[in-house]
Amino acid sequence: MAMAPTFKVVLGSIAFGTFWVLAVFPAVPFLPIGRTAGSLLGAMLMVLFRVISPEEAYAAIDLPILGLLFGTMVVSVYLERADMFKYLGKLLSWKSKGAKDMLFRICLISALSSALFTNDTSCVVLTEFVLKITRQHNLPPHPFLLALASSANIGSSATPIGNPQNLVIAVQSKISFWNFLVGLVPAVLAGVLINAVILLCMYWRLLSVQKDVEDATGEVIAEEDVTSHRFSPATMSHLSPSGSQEFTFESMNIQSSPSMRGHPGQAETLRQRLASAESESQRVPSDGFESTRNSNASNDVGSDVASQIKEEPAQSRRVESRNGHFCPPVKLLLDVKELDGKWKRMLWKICVYLVTLGMLIALLMGLNMSWTAVTAALALVVLDFTDARPCLEKVSYSLLIFFCGMFITVEGFNQTGIPSKLWDAMEPHSKIDHASGMAILAFVILGLSNLASNVPTVLLLGGRVAASAAAISAADEKKAWLILAWVSTIAGNLSLLGSAANLIVCEQARRAPHLAYNLTFWSHLKFGVPSTLIVTAVGLTLIRG
Repeated sequence: MAMAPTFKVVLGSIAFGTFWVLAVFPAVPFLPIGRTAGSLLGAMLMVLFRVISPEEAYAAIDLPILGLLFGTMVVSVYLERADMFKYLGKLLSWKSKGAKDMLFRICLISALSSALFTNDTSCVVLTEFVLKITRQHNLPPHPFLLALASSANIGSSATPIGNPQNLVIAVQSKISFWNFLVGLVPAVLAGVLINAVILLCMYWRLLSVQKDVEDATGEVIAEEDVTSHRFSPATMSHLSPSGSQEFTFESMNIQSSPSMRGHPGQAETLRQRLASAESESQRVPSDGFESTRNSNASNDVGSDVASQIKEEPAQSRRVESRNGHFCPPVKLLLDVKELDGKWKRMLWKICVYLVTLGMLIALLMGLNMSWTAVTAALALVVLDFTDARPCLEKVSYSLLIFFCGMFITVEGFNQTGIPSKLWDAMEPHSKIDHASGMAILAFVILGLSNLASNVPTVLLLGGRVAASAAAISAADEKKAWLILAWVSTIAGNLSLLGSAANLIVCEQARRAPHLAYNLTFWSHLKFGVPSTLIVTAVGLTLIRG
């Protein structure tokens, strides 16, 4: 591709440079507007500077990628509601044989969950659980947080739905889900194992000490706090269609029932309501005492319970006894409601897992990935049979907008001709049919992924790398796409700023209530550099074209 006119090259470079600065450093002092707004600003500048036309800008937005990204995010939200990540978290401490065993489990579970539910989602929901489990066993959080973030990046490279850059590669290359998985699984398995070994070697002495030497005064977490951990992010409270908060028996925990302990505040609310019904009944004259009492009781508890209370002697008509327990009819009704609610929730969770399994099978069969993910998301919305607004609000729409702006910005930068000229100079030395060319290509991808982020790197290099490899053979073209997916993803482990998953773990750990831990840039870099270079090199030899 020939170079564009000089004014387009200069203005296009300014627009792309603005996007790059705000994408890599979202809180720069002179323009702290964040990554999403920076992406839109770069896109707008490309159009205002007439580097591309408005029609070309709209055409640059890749809707299949956005659809696939949206669908997988919605499915992840419903899987979180169905306690999938809670069960994965419990595997971390189930029959654990010590700190080293737990670190290895974190590597495996993080990699597996990231391959199926994206690396960002896994890091969001597992970080606080890892902090709690390390505090409970009085262990240093540092190596376990590194294991979580780095293994999430490695595992996410196994599937097209593991991370955003893989979504781009899968859509542009048209490689099927199954071929993508088979081509990268050997490298991923070896990468996870090598990464775990590096962590064990670097922190063997620290993991051998029972006491947390980094934070000896840290609070020890009880087993009950760990198993009761909830992963749902904070969202707006939602009201029932009637306009007031919905009050259901199945959401309550009553102290008189062992299976319903843990929320005395809700139990007290019910007691106050029932007690108020009784106190109001006592204000009426004695000749109307029985009828008024039974009427109030029937309004709060139900006609069946009221009729049973009416037949009892006067001393047994109290709704709550002095020792704080409910009378047998009320307790029976609450137990029935609780049992019914448990069965309904269990059936719903099974349906969520079956829909997710069906989505994965459809992807393995080679069906359209974008529409498969969107169909699975809508099936879960329908099966939930409630207002989908609370779940849809958890979707990262800012990420979708970021992608839209990035597509336009990268397309404008491509039209300046600068990326083509740079690639023309590098292409003769980056042939993947020999080891030296593959090594040079890998270093270029590693460097660009850490300078410009991995998704823009894939958008800039993807088509060019594939076209160069296609001149050798069709198998090499497929292998070139897989190499790009592997190296651009593992590059995220090089530094703390290399991937969003690293930043998520860092921020989640720093802001965790009562469990705050600061994972510093240099402590991550000390582990990230050797891990990234070794894992990348070994994985390149195992990628199957």
